[in-house]
Amino acid sequence: MADNLNGLSDKALSILAFAAYHRLVSGETVTSVIRRDGAGHEADPEGVKELEARGLVTAGEADIDLGETAQAAVETMVSALRREVGR
Repeated sequence: MADNLNGLSDKALSILAFAAYHRLVSGETVTSVIRRDGAGHEADPEGVKELEARGLVTAGEADIDLGETAQAAVETMVSALRREVGR
């Protein structure tokens, strides 16, 4: 898993961080995030391309589906955040 994630840019990490946000808010596993919401918000195009090139996500026009490795990375991010605040 780490090989696919090693050296991700901040633009790519922002997409995983967005998924981590949804994981924290919902308490549920996040398998996809919105790519474009129609209100002017959208995932960074370069970040999407990078994650796709590494085989971590599959992106459509409106959604980004997270593969197993990306989902595991989101869980790791959430765990790290909780650990940092003593949870």
